[in-house]
Amino acid sequence: MEIEKYTPNSLSVSAILGLIASGDIAVPEIQRPFVWKRTQVRDLLDSLYKGYPTGYLIIWKNPNVRLKDGSVSAGKKILIDGQQRVTALMTAVAGIPVINSSYKEDRVRIAFDPFQAFSDDPEADIFAVQDSSHLKSKRWIPDIADIFKNDFSVFAFITQYCADNPEMEPEKLDKIITKLRAIGNRSIGVIELSEHLDIDVVTDIFIRINSKGTALSQGDFVMSKIASDEIYGGNILRKAIDYFAHLAVEPSFARFISREDTAFAATEYWPKISWLKDERDDVYDPDYDDVLRVAFMHKFPRAKLSDLVSLLSGRDFDTKEYREEITADTYAKLKAGVLNVFSEYNFKQFMAALRGAGFVSSKVVSSQMALDFAYTLYLILTRTSEVSPGEVKRLVQKWYVLSVLTGRYSTSPESAFARDIRLINENGVVSTLKDIEAATLSDTFWKVAVPQNLCNTSTNNPSYLVYLAAQVAMNDISLLSNNLQVRDLLLTVSDVHHVFPKDYLKSLGYERGKYNQVANYAFLDAQVNKSIGKKAPTVYFREALAQCDTGIITCGSITDRDVLMKNLQMNCIPLEVFDMDESRYGEFLEKRRELMAQKIRNHYESL
Repeated sequence: MEIEKYTPNSLSVSAILGLIASGDIAVPEIQRPFVWKRTQVRDLLDSLYKGYPTGYLIIWKNPNVRLKDGSVSAGKKILIDGQQRVTALMTAVAGIPVINSSYKEDRVRIAFDPFQAFSDDPEADIFAVQDSSHLKSKRWIPDIADIFKNDFSVFAFITQYCADNPEMEPEKLDKIITKLRAIGNRSIGVIELSEHLDIDVVTDIFIRINSKGTALSQGDFVMSKIASDEIYGGNILRKAIDYFAHLAVEPSFARFISREDTAFAATEYWPKISWLKDERDDVYDPDYDDVLRVAFMHKFPRAKLSDLVSLLSGRDFDTKEYREEITADTYAKLKAGVLNVFSEYNFKQFMAALRGAGFVSSKVVSSQMALDFAYTLYLILTRTSEVSPGEVKRLVQKWYVLSVLTGRYSTSPESAFARDIRLINENGVVSTLKDIEAATLSDTFWKVAVPQNLCNTSTNNPSYLVYLAAQVAMNDISLLSNNLQVRDLLLTVSDVHHVFPKDYLKSLGYERGKYNQVANYAFLDAQVNKSIGKKAPTVYFREALAQCDTGIITCGSITDRDVLMKNLQMNCIPLEVFDMDESRYGEFLEKRRELMAQKIRNHYESL
C-alpha cells in the first residue's frame, strides 16, 4: 500500500507559536534577516483579524533517528514553507525581535485603531505599521503585542482607554479587543509531510513550492535540517553559521552575541568567529548559503546542497537506504568544513590572494559564486600536496579571474561547481586549470570576446571590473595625474570620468547608452575632472601636452611628455586621442576596448 505523503491539518496561531517556542518546530530563519516588508506583516494581521485565508504552512518530520539510549524518535518538525509568515507572527504578536536587513535586532510593531474596527468602510485602516503618531495618539493601540501578553488585563485596558477616549463605549471596546485577541485562535492550514518520504521527494516539494513567492534557497533547507538536530550539535552549528554571516556584514553584531547570547559565547564556535568583530574588509562577505556551499564542496566533495540534506538524513546513495552512521559522519565532516571556512588564517590568506590580484574592494567584485569556488579551491589546495604553499594563491587568483571573465558560474552554478569539483578530484587543480585555459582562453577570446564584453554600459560588467583590478594590481596612476593611483580613487570614490565628456556628447545629441560606455570611463582626480568640464578630448589632451612644454599647469599635473605618454598607456587611452573629435568617438571606443582587453590579458598571464 502506498504511504500517505502528507497529512492536512490546521493549528491555531497560538498553537503554532507555542510549538515554535518549545522547539517542536524548527524555524532557524528567525535569526536571519527578515525579508518581508512591514506592510506585509500589517496585511497578514489584517487578514487574520477578518478571517481571511492566509495560506498553508508545510512541515516535515525528520526521518527516524536512533537516540543515545537506543530508542527511536521521529525527531523535530522542519518548517519547509511559511517561514516569513511565522516570523511575522512571532515579532508582531509574540513581540520577539528579528534581525532586519541591516543585520540589526529590530521589532516589527503593528498598531491597531479600535474606532476604525467599527467602520463600515471595508478599506478602513484598522492596522498600521507603528510610527511616532501612533505613540502620541490616545486613540491607537501602538503595539498589538501588548494585547497578547499573558498578564494583559482586559478590564484595566478598557477602563484606561475609555478614560482617554470618552466617546468610546466600554461594551463596544470589549467586543473589539475580544475579536483582536481571537487572532490567536485563528486556524492556519498545516500540511505535514510524512517522515517516511524519500529525501528526493521532499527536496522536489521544496523546490516546487519555492518557484513563486519569497523563495527559500537550498541553503535554507540545509539550515532548517541542521537546526532540528540536537544529537550531533546541528542546532549550535546552525547558529554559528548564522552569526558568522551576520558578523561578516555587521561587525558590531558581536556586542549583541556577547550580551544577549552568553550560552553561544561559551561554545567552541565563538572564539572561531569573534575575530570578525575587528574585520572591515568588504570584498567577500559570505552569507549562510556561501558558508554551507564552501564547507560542503571542499570536505565531501560534492556541490549540490540537496545532496547535503540527503547525507544529513543518513542516505546511502548506492543502496538508497538510511543509516545513522552516515548522519553522524556527515555532521562531523560538515562541522570540520565550516570551521575551516571560519578560520581567521584561512579567510585572511584567501583575502590576501584576492587583493594581490587587484580585487581590493567590493566595487570590483561581480560574482559571489566565483568567490565561493575560489575560496573552496583555496581550502582544497591548502590540504593537499599537489602544489607548494607559494603556488596556492597564484592558482586561486588565476581561477577566480578566469571564472569571472568567462562567466563560468553565472548560469546553473551548482552544476558548474559539481563539474569542476569532479574534474579536480580526478585530475588535480593544475591539470584541470590548464585544460580549462586551453578550451576557453584562445587568441579569439582575448582579441574578440573580451572587447565585445566591454561593449557595455554597466560598471558591474565583469570584464570591466577585471580591468580595474588589473589597474590596481599594476599600480597604475590615474589619468593625467603624477602620483594619484587608481587604487586610491577606487577605494574612496565611485564616480568615474568620461574620457569623451558626458556633457560634450550630450550637447551633440548622444543618448545615455552611447556616452555611458565602460570604454569611455577612466578614474580621474575630481579637481581635474572639474577643470575639464565639457571640453572635447582634442582640447584638454592637447592642453595636457602643451603644459609639458610650458610647465604651466592647465590640465592635470603631468609636466613631462614621457610621463604623459606612459600615463595614457596605463589608462588604455589610444595615442590618437589628441586628434579625435566627436566624429571619431566610435573609433576611440573600439581602440580603447582593444587596449583594455590586452591589459586584462597581461594581468591574467602575469598571475
